Amino acid sequence: MTKRRYSYRGRVERPIRSLRAVVLIALAVVLTVVAISAIRPGGEQGRVNPDFDPGWLIVSLPTDIPQHQVNYIGFHVSFNPQMHVPNYVAWELTRGELDGEASRSRTSFQPDPDVPGCATADDYRHSGFDRGHMVPAADMKWSARAMADCHYLTNIVPQDHSLNSGRWNSLEQKCRTLAQRDSALVVICGPVLTDRIVRTIGDSRVAVPERFFKVLFEPYAETPRAVAFIMPNRAVPDPLGSLAVTVDQLEEITGYDFFSTLPDSIENQMEATFNLREWGIR
Repeated sequence: MTKRRYSYRGRVERPIRSLRAVVLIALAVVLTVVAISAIRPGGEQGRVNPDFDPGWLIVSLPTDIPQHQVNYIGFHVSFNPQMHVPNYVAWELTRGELDGEASRSRTSFQPDPDVPGCATADDYRHSGFDRGHMVPAADMKWSARAMADCHYLTNIVPQDHSLNSGRWNSLEQKCRTLAQRDSALVVICGPVLTDRIVRTIGDSRVAVPERFFKVLFEPYAETPRAVAFIMPNRAVPDPLGSLAVTVDQLEEITGYDFFSTLPDSIENQMEATFNLREWGIR
């Protein structure tokens, strides 16, 4: 199954109002610059999917963070070859992608041979940690290729089972609810690698993070909005709402710059505040 990704025409059922039009125009203007920024330091570039338009999915990282960027069919990865985990993974989830016939039972975890520093399946075996998907398999059911790609270990981080099957999973389900409600949702997530890494697994010494983050962005809301979450790598009994932070707060913790392609007037406002009621989160 193939389709052109990240073409937004016709996706929004409500008329696009002036503010959303400004966002789209601004994105078009900076798209060339953003595409250039996808090239890693030294000029080397990861695998390129010709149907992939990076748009809002490229995050600006500090220059001292190593990364190898890969544009898979349904998502973008900034991979850290020293830590052997992604710096972040980003994708867009639309209403039309919530159903599909691609089955994860027909796939297996494997290293991406084109990505330096990628972990191996043996690194995770008997480690005591789940192979935690960043982009979840349930978001990739629309394409067999996308389903296979999300099982590359470039998309995987050692994750406590209680978190993976608990609060992290409930946030993934909430994302699918939001995509159904609002037609499109941009998601960016990964491990918090600025924390001190005290645990590793396997012969590759794959970093085990102390925390994870996830950013949700609704570009087609009447006023574009974003919210972030930070979760410890363990069982989390607290409700989702108590784990929410502003994007500005997350940027201070990670050093990343999210949504830098947006006009400052829009970016600054949406990154400074959030309203959980608008997200349907308690």
